[in-house]
Parts: sequence; C-alpha cells; structure tokens
Amino acid sequence: MNKELNNNFNNQIKTMKNYIMFEIKARQIELTPMLKEKNRAPIALSMGAPVEPVSDFVKQKAIEYMNVDSLHTYSTPKGEAKFLEAVAKRMKERFSVELNPKSEIFSLIGSKEGLSNLLRAIINPNVNEKEQDVILIPTPGYASYSQMIKVNQARAYGIKLSKENNFQPDLNEVLEKYIKEGNDPKKIKALIINYPNNPLGCTCTLEYLQHCVDFCNKHNIILISDNAYCEMYYDESYKPHSALECKGAMDCCVEMYSFSKSYAMTGWRLGWACGNSTIITMLSRSKGTVDTGIFKVLQYAGADLLESPEGQKYIDEQNIKFKNKIEKFTQGLKSLGYNIEAPKATFYLWLEIPKRYKDCEEFAKDLLETSGIVIVPGTAFDGINEEAKCYVRLSVVASDNDLDEIIRRMREDRFYFEK
Repeated sequence: MNKELNNNFNNQIKTMKNYIMFEIKARQIELTPMLKEKNRAPIALSMGAPVEPVSDFVKQKAIEYMNVDSLHTYSTPKGEAKFLEAVAKRMKERFSVELNPKSEIFSLIGSKEGLSNLLRAIINPNVNEKEQDVILIPTPGYASYSQMIKVNQARAYGIKLSKENNFQPDLNEVLEKYIKEGNDPKKIKALIINYPNNPLGCTCTLEYLQHCVDFCNKHNIILISDNAYCEMYYDESYKPHSALECKGAMDCCVEMYSFSKSYAMTGWRLGWACGNSTIITMLSRSKGTVDTGIFKVLQYAGADLLESPEGQKYIDEQNIKFKNKIEKFTQGLKSLGYNIEAPKATFYLWLEIPKRYKDCEEFAKDLLETSGIVIVPGTAFDGINEEAKCYVRLSVVASDNDLDEIIRRMREDRFYFEK
C-alpha cells in the first residue's frame, strides 16, 4: 500500500468516517453467524427503508416501457418532459402549488443526491473554518446533512429541535444566538428544514413553514425543504404541507421529493426538486457535471405512478399498515417501561435509552450483540447536543412477526427501561 497517496485526497474526505448506516450494516453482517448460533438472527430497525413490495402497477409499467427501444438512450439531468409534467400535476393536486415544468422542476437520482449536488452549487469551499460558508441544519437531523456540508468545506450550524420549542424553533432567536457566539450572519447561505423529520417523526404547521420562508427572504438565505416523508402520515389533522404553499416561497425556496419512502422504491433512485427557478438553474449546472440523467424507463413508469389512482391507493394502504405496525410496536415498548408515543408521521421512533447505560452507543452495541436487534445511536443524528447521547432511532420497517419477536427478545434479555 502506497501511504503517500493519502496526501493526494481532500482533507475533509480523509477525516470523515463511512456513512453510519453502512458501518452498522457491516457490523451486523460480521456478527450474524454468532447471533444465529444463539437463536438471535439479526432484525434490522436501522435503515429507513420500507420492506413492503413496490406496487404491481409501477412494476408492470416499467416492464412495458422496457420494450420501447427509444427509452434506452441517454436522458438529460433535467428529466424527461413526461416526468416533469407529471410532477407538476402532482404538486398541483396535492399542495395546490403551480409549477412550470420547464424551469421550476428538476429530476433527481433520489433526493439525497439532489441535496448533495445543490449544496455543491451553493457552497464556496474554504479550508479556513472561520471563513467557511454556513448551512443551518436541524439537530437532531438526517445524518448526511452535516457530512455533505463538511465534504464541501463548509460549516454546519445546528438548530435544536426539542419538545420545549415544539420542534419548531424561532429562527430569529437562532440567528441572535448565532451572532452572539461571534459568527458572521453574511456567511449563512442556506437553511435546511425537514418536516416530517428524520429521526424525530415530528411535523410542523403551515404557519411555521411561512415563518421559515419569511426568515429566509428577509436575510437573503436559500430555503431547502427536504420533504421526503410528506406522504407518510397517520392523522389527517397532521397532514404535511409543502413550503411552496407559503407566500413568497418561490423567491427563496427549493423542495426535495423522493419515491423511496412513499412508494417503497428505494432501489429505483428517483425523485425531484422544485421551486425557485434560479436555484433550479444552479442545480442544473452542478448536476450536469456529474450525471446524464435517470434511466428513461424509470422516469416514464414513475410519471404514470404519480398520475394514477393506483399510486394514491398504494400510499393510503401503506399508511394504514404503518400506523397499525407502529401503534402495536409502541405498545410493546411501553410494556417494557419505555415512555414512547407513536409519531404522527414517518416510521421513526426516537427512543430514550435505559438509565443504566452511559450513552446510546453502548445501548445500541449491547442490544445488537445480545439480542440481534439493529438500531442507530442518537449521536448519528446529532453530534452537538448532549441529550442525543440518551436516545436511539428505530425504523419501524420490519414485518409484524419480526416486531413481535423484537419485543419478545427484549423482554427475555431484560432490556427494560428503569424508572
């Protein structure tokens, strides 16, 4: 191995760890033989990936389009007209938001890729931390936000979400605190919001989204709304909104969407960005250097799904399944002493760890090695606030039988929550 080659790489990449979900998966594979020997084969509640089959409708559409020869050529990063028009129609029907498919919508190879390329377009890299651009992010929040920012040689500034602020912090107070800490407000380039939230499962009101829009317009900040979980909700009174519904949103906002959660199409890598035309143009320039578009067959099948009654039926049926699954699982956890309520949206539980553990990483390690239950430490989503050390995230995506088995194992292996 040529150790000198290490000097040729980006300093941020060299100091980064692998994505936490991949590290957890590798550890799960490593321990599988041992766990099987003691009748504790791993059950994963780590990845936020639905295990339900995708709809028969979209599979059949993909098969049909596979036989269209013209769909096997290059697409474009922007996306096929059929796909963009279907997105515009969906945004109109779901949120009453009017969008121009030619200038205000852009296809994504999943929303994660889109967000990464957008940040690359926004950030001016700088190795001097004091001079770095700043992106405001929610904490706890999606683990990749801070990594994407770091690799682009910028700085993430965490905005604390808590029960005390109803998971909807006053951004004016956040800015005041940021300035008091000696930070330059002119360095703030963008604010990322994520409602419904990963890992908390919390939602926000339309009034709060308007607050975010007003704040960003006032301070000339780009608003990035990660709306990947907008169709995963279990109470009509908490039905998620689009930030683009707000007055002035088209002046500052771009919103990201994904087929991965709502339609369980994680492997298809299909999504879209929509909103302010200038932001979409800059995203286009960034993405044009790294990809030549999504496989046309996937775009065509996805477009049909967005426009079809079958697509909405699939979402509705999955939400009923997830609601029942989550409510039953939370009852099981309560029977073990855990203080947990079913979320109003997403399939995530933010669970406080038993008092006898020093931190979430010790608890997650013990739960895996003893019971074969795979979860994610809270520190993966928040490396700033101490209280994250007392929580873990569970993705309630396993089968009903596996969820029952998890509660059985936790009871048998004495993973109770001490009062």
